[in-house]
Amino acid sequence: MRKLTAALCLGLMGALGGPLQAQAAEVATLDWQKALLETDAAQRSMNQFRNRTHAKQQEAESLGRSLQSMQQRFQDGGQPSQAEQQEFQTKRQRFEQLRREILQARQEAEQRFLQDAEPKLDQAVQRVIDRHDVQVLVTPQGVVHAEGDLPDLTGEVTAILNSLN
Repeated sequence: MRKLTAALCLGLMGALGGPLQAQAAEVATLDWQKALLETDAAQRSMNQFRNRTHAKQQEAESLGRSLQSMQQRFQDGGQPSQAEQQEFQTKRQRFEQLRREILQARQEAEQRFLQDAEPKLDQAVQRVIDRHDVQVLVTPQGVVHAEGDLPDLTGEVTAILNSLN
C-alpha cells in the first residue's frame, strides 16, 4: 500500500511539475492597500481629514492630559471633592464624545476615499495584469512559499493610480 501511495504521489508531482513551473513566471504580488495609501490622492485625503478634525484633536489631547493629571492627583492626594469628581466626569464625557466624533469622521473619510479609489484601483490593477501577463495575483501576506522573489507590482499600481487623478 505504501509503495502504491508513493508511486501515485511521485506520478502526481511529475505530472504537475511542468505546469506549475510554467505558471511561476505568471504569478506576482500586489499590496493593494499600500498602493492606495501611497498615492497622492490618499495623502490629500489624509491632510484634508487632519485639517477638518484639527481643533477636535487638539481639544481631545488637552482633555486627555488634564484627565491624566487629575487622576494622578486623585491617586496621590486621597479622596477628591464632589466638585473635582464632577469636573473629572464632565471632562471624561467630553473626551469620549470627541474620540467618537473623530473616529466617525475618520471612518467616513476612509469610506469616501475607498469609494472614489476603487474604480481607479481596478483600472490600474487591470493595466498591470495586462502589461505583465499575470495569471495569478496575490497579496504579499498570502504567499506562504516562493522559490524566488515574485514580481511585486505595488509601485507600478501606485504610479498608475497617481496618473489617473
